[in-house]
Amino acid sequence: MTAIPFKAIIQSEEELRLLSSPPSELVRNKVITRLDSHCREFISKSPLLFLSTNDAEGSCDVSPRGDAPGFVYILDDTRLVIPERPGNRRYDSLLNILQNPSAGLIFIIPGLEETLRINGKACITADPELMEKLSAQGKIPQIGIGVEVEECYIHCAKAFKRSKLWDPEQWPKRENLPNPAAIIADHVRGLKVTEEQVARSLAESYEKRLY
Repeated sequence: MTAIPFKAIIQSEEELRLLSSPPSELVRNKVITRLDSHCREFISKSPLLFLSTNDAEGSCDVSPRGDAPGFVYILDDTRLVIPERPGNRRYDSLLNILQNPSAGLIFIIPGLEETLRINGKACITADPELMEKLSAQGKIPQIGIGVEVEECYIHCAKAFKRSKLWDPEQWPKRENLPNPAAIIADHVRGLKVTEEQVARSLAESYEKRLY
């Protein structure tokens, strides 16, 4: 079946700007270029961030990074390092960084609807001294993602307010949540792996290979 094409495509900034009023003076001036005391405090209390990268052709990826609050190490006013804990070993973000250093970060603090956004240039570091500072649960990471900060700003809470993400009364019942093991088993159907096998594999990974 032929897909229905998107219609009324916006093709210029001029067309886009006609759809709304200009950003406020506050919004236009809220971006800073260094990690001040407010940014440092925010990062120190954030247990989760989302990392956006793209390769040389522009193909994009967004990946979560999480650990105890303060897991991101701040070197100075313009540099920070994210530990690379064990994952699925696809290295999507890392391979993108090797091709294109541009990266975007969103730091999240549970219960706080505003987020901290940081844009900059990323690299992959195996500096032993830095890796020692990123150790957790007695494990030292082999590599980390260094970021040279170019932009920092607080992002408003509208998305979190609309989604009611931090309101437990709005959360779906656990029995109504998607089943990751069933989804993965279906997606790799050619391997003839059962849902139960995937569930056991996930549980083992979570229990034994977080660090």
